[in-house]
Amino acid sequence: MIKKIVIVGGGTAGWLAANHLGKRFFGSGTEVKLIESANIPTIGVGEGTVPMMRQTLEYFGIDEGEFIKECNVAFKQGISFENWMAPNNGNMHQYYHPFDFFSSELGLVTSWLNEHSDTSFADFVGFQSTLCNHNLSPKLITQPQYDGAASYAYHLDAGAFSELLKRHAVSQLGVIHQYSDLEEVVIRDDGEIGHLVTDTGIEEADLYIDCTGFKSLLLGEALQVPFIPKGDVLFADKALAVQVPYSENEHIPSYTRSTAQSAGWIWDIGLYTRKGIGHVYSSHHTTQEQAYVELENYIGTDLDKLNVRSIDMNVGYRSKAWSKNCVALGLSQGFVEPLEATGLLVFDVTAKMLADTLPTNKIAFNTVSTHFNETVTNMWNKVIDFIKLHYCISDREDSAFWLDNRSLDSIPDSLKDKLQLWLHKVPTHYDFGGKFDVFDIDNYLYVLYGMSYPTNIESNLITSYEAKRVSDIVKTIQYQQKQARELALNNKALLDKIHQFGLAKQ
Repeated sequence: MIKKIVIVGGGTAGWLAANHLGKRFFGSGTEVKLIESANIPTIGVGEGTVPMMRQTLEYFGIDEGEFIKECNVAFKQGISFENWMAPNNGNMHQYYHPFDFFSSELGLVTSWLNEHSDTSFADFVGFQSTLCNHNLSPKLITQPQYDGAASYAYHLDAGAFSELLKRHAVSQLGVIHQYSDLEEVVIRDDGEIGHLVTDTGIEEADLYIDCTGFKSLLLGEALQVPFIPKGDVLFADKALAVQVPYSENEHIPSYTRSTAQSAGWIWDIGLYTRKGIGHVYSSHHTTQEQAYVELENYIGTDLDKLNVRSIDMNVGYRSKAWSKNCVALGLSQGFVEPLEATGLLVFDVTAKMLADTLPTNKIAFNTVSTHFNETVTNMWNKVIDFIKLHYCISDREDSAFWLDNRSLDSIPDSLKDKLQLWLHKVPTHYDFGGKFDVFDIDNYLYVLYGMSYPTNIESNLITSYEAKRVSDIVKTIQYQQKQARELALNNKALLDKIHQFGLAKQ
């Protein structure tokens, strides 16, 4: 039986792991302990999440109202992509990737391609873009925790979120917490980690979880598991990040803004009391000085008055996430730019998968780790494909960055094959075979047709029966859009109410 699990490193990844493992092993006799340095700040590259985080917090048993108040939370209903295509008649290109799900209605997509492509794709297939356009909330104050009229996720303060997860893991799930600085990882003759030497003593465990960030002190440095770089596919390797106050009477948008630049893009994430803004860019295509100027122009204020952080991003993943008696989670395992809130998503998915599949006896580690590694590697490759999609189907030609992103040499074969297929047919579920494809058909459809991907209309005809059925669906969507405008609260107004009254339990 596994008697002890030691997590090395805190931050969001470490404390997500602690909660997942603490929940799994609570009351079982297996000790879950997290050790972290008191001197390492949370990186917090992105502060956006996807709807799975809602499920995770509910599973942990965290009060949604308290989470919203403590973590400076605002609702997120998707992403607004701006300037990712060349201007049309002088007008900036914009499209939404909301959290609406509609993929079972592929007739809807075909109808849009054939007859309605002059309408926004997101507006045609759902009502959530209407909520975003009017700064409306995804739920009502009368709806219970984690329920909504529309699917939603969160914008949050990463540091405050880590503290909330820490408190919950320790007080509710029995996780032991200790501040210690790691001094040495001792490897046994069989290649496994024997014990850790810290400034407070020796730590010995059956399983070690590496959450030490990009340094990957256990899996990468001590166990020598190689890193597979993906900078030849995703070029962005640097970021400038800054916290910006709201101007007077500024709306709190319920979506992330992602605005493309000459060699990257700028995220704009509205929390309850401030914004988190950052410029992700490729150092091979621009300089930090130019990136700084573009960020300053976007914000419209002198950045010298704000605290701008420069962040190096190590894009890629470890060849194995689980080796011997050590599993890497978070940045120790891998990283890609935070374009679709990829960081917290993969950290959460892999931590939950580990907790759910971890055998109680070390004898099974080798067998289980093989499957775990295959799944995680596939997950990273699928995430990289999806992020690359945003770049390689753009028609921008104003810089080498955008031209290089369209180079076939930089596009993975798995994505090239799908793009070739989708020139002739609308994507279907059959094009997405993996259960752990964290980005699925709905996500692809929003990006493909938000960016006017040229699927051949003549190969995707719609029958008269299907046309009638789609017409009924469109009427329902239009009614939902009308109801949304009439019933939904202003996003800030709902957050104000939650801060005042909290949220009802189920």
